[in-house]
Amino acid sequence: MKKIGLYIILASELTSCGQRLSHDSLTHEGVEIKADSTLGSVTYIGRMTTARSAHSATLLKNGTVLICGGFTGASLASAEVYNPELKTFKPVGQMRFARSGHSATLLPDGKVLIAGGYNGNYLSSTEVFDPEKETFSIGPLLNVPRSGHTATTLKGGEVLLAGGISTGWAFLQSAELYDVEKATFAPIGSMKVARESHTATLLKNGNVLITGGHEGRRPNIKIHPSAEIYSLNSKTFSVTGSMSLKRHKHDAVLLSNGMVLVTGGSDERDSRGVYNDTELYDPASSSFQSSAHMNFRRYKHYSTSILLSNGNVLITGGANKAELYRTRYAKFTPIPGDLELQMLFSCATLLSNGNVLITGGYDENQKISSGSWVFSSSQ
Repeated sequence: MKKIGLYIILASELTSCGQRLSHDSLTHEGVEIKADSTLGSVTYIGRMTTARSAHSATLLKNGTVLICGGFTGASLASAEVYNPELKTFKPVGQMRFARSGHSATLLPDGKVLIAGGYNGNYLSSTEVFDPEKETFSIGPLLNVPRSGHTATTLKGGEVLLAGGISTGWAFLQSAELYDVEKATFAPIGSMKVARESHTATLLKNGNVLITGGHEGRRPNIKIHPSAEIYSLNSKTFSVTGSMSLKRHKHDAVLLSNGMVLVTGGSDERDSRGVYNDTELYDPASSSFQSSAHMNFRRYKHYSTSILLSNGNVLITGGANKAELYRTRYAKFTPIPGDLELQMLFSCATLLSNGNVLITGGYDENQKISSGSWVFSSSQ
């Protein structure tokens, strides 16, 4: 699943993490930081057929990765498939609509639901990719046009779409459920506040934790420290504990112990207010607590935090260096290997072999990348 608020990348922005970093040691904000090659490394593997940011990259059941849409001066309709065995990218035709800031969700039957997004208009259209035929077909309409929403597969197979931005710069509180059997979307009520550039994380009990995000535009933007829970049983939203910081354009990932690691993001200053702070959400106490600091400030890195089989978390987006959150020690360690640029609105996808594919993104100079990398763990 992937969601991005595309309109954000159209503005001219300055960012905090734009340095080219060395392979074994690096300096960040005047402090030398050592990378640890015993934990793994990031390796450049080649170019996608098209440069992309704000795209989606979805692991298919056959082990390949479907890469769709995105932005490269205009929203894209093109799609391609990455083959991990051959390390090649192959075009697979065109979506029915160009889109960026959309979601792409693997369905139980192996197809991919692509929903919403932006292409000059906010989209209510959806389409379904068939991996066997390598074709896109029209899907059911959303109840509301959405871009920058979240899409979360629930334990019963339904897909929860929440928040985002819609026509007329309307920031959305609303949510809807995709019924896999009926292939229909149904509204299910509203979150407590409107949210875009938020996170949605499936918890072990089947509920969904939604954190942060914003509503409104600068200079009147409101960024939320609040969080809420979507209940699988009641299909309603309720308030839970608040984060220690207001965050948007951040990331969140479920850990093996059932807690949720929330990383980075920014405040109202946007690129001038990027965090390296992190915190942990404990479902048992419904509360957040501050955790270790990342080595690099990161934002615009949604869905680039990947839980590995050893329990560590790889974090790749929002900076041109990857790092590992080592759960056992509750600390972050840089990983050798440079990424091409700052990796804003890039994608990271866990592969069937345990490696992680990293694709696309852009930097503070609006340079959009076609590059791709693979993280391989040494443990």
